[in-house]
Amino acid sequence: MNKTHQLIAELLAPADIQLNGDRPWDIQLRDDYFLQQLLSRGNLALGEAYMAGDWDCEALDVLFCRILTHRLHEHVQPTRLLWHVVKSHLFNLQTPKRAWQVGFRHYDLGNRLYQAMLDERMVYTCGYWRHAQSLTDAQRDKLELVCQKLNLQPGMRVLDIGCGWGSFMKYAAEHYGVSCVGVTISRQQVELGEQLCQGLPIEFRLQDYRTLHEPFDAVVSLGMFEHVGQRNYSHFMQVAARCLAPDGLFLLHTIGRNRDVRGTDPWIHRYIFPNGELPCLAHIDAASRKHLRAEDVENLGADYDPTLMAWYQNFEQAWPSLREDYDESFFRMWRYYLLSCAGAFRARDLQVWQWVLRHPASLSGYRRPLRLTAADDA
Repeated sequence: MNKTHQLIAELLAPADIQLNGDRPWDIQLRDDYFLQQLLSRGNLALGEAYMAGDWDCEALDVLFCRILTHRLHEHVQPTRLLWHVVKSHLFNLQTPKRAWQVGFRHYDLGNRLYQAMLDERMVYTCGYWRHAQSLTDAQRDKLELVCQKLNLQPGMRVLDIGCGWGSFMKYAAEHYGVSCVGVTISRQQVELGEQLCQGLPIEFRLQDYRTLHEPFDAVVSLGMFEHVGQRNYSHFMQVAARCLAPDGLFLLHTIGRNRDVRGTDPWIHRYIFPNGELPCLAHIDAASRKHLRAEDVENLGADYDPTLMAWYQNFEQAWPSLREDYDESFFRMWRYYLLSCAGAFRARDLQVWQWVLRHPASLSGYRRPLRLTAADDA
């Protein structure tokens, strides 16, 4: 055993992870040259080596849960990744021009991929598993929860910032009699979303959120704030506030992290979500308080673990039919993405928050819905 191999083994020991061990969460080395890279390039090297087939792990989700629970990543501080952090401090990585990158690099990977991985409604955000036993039920209950938190009423006009394939708009139009306008930076989402929502009072727009200047009775944003960036948080809140009716409600659903740090995981940035950045609670509070008043905050972070595991099971089951469009490296990349994120949520290193906000001048009170009556009857 060389010195690098021994150092990595000692680093993993507190989490009871072994190199070439026989447990599902142990790392199986196929080519250990990358171990030296791991010390200088951190998770970027780990993810790239997995994509290349240099190591395997039967239970990636358990492996990452153990790594994060025991905070092993804090013992590896790669200096070669310093520029990645510095860039997030010095530059706005989410300018109107750069904002479109995540559209064509992630959301435009192919509608067939997402149709195979997601539930029937095409919801690409955390489900609500309080009473659900399946992904379909969890996503239905999440959409119902959002509608009830917004106190939707027939005839309302609702704005969905980052609407995806229109899952929320379709549910809200069908169950609450509202009309919706959704904006996205993904051409393929617009194309399929318009087909799925045909015949409903729903409008899709290929549009950056910063250009919105019109009134709505309610505003919702599910899983888009992760692409906004710290330099733009206040502007995002300003846009939501100027589009919101004086007594309307704005629901923000976003992944978040526990610590106030810049940038994002370098592997996720390079291969999955370019220019993404996760907020902490303080970021959202600071950005919103000048424009909006927080009425309610709920943490659904634990619910993302079963959501991601269900997506992975769907993806793995569908892979034989998808492999004609994607290579083996993509399979390993997507597997690493879904299962490492599941492990991060299981370790509670990542959270999901739903904020309900409204204009500070509104005198209306707010009560969080106690039960999902409409979803229970569905």
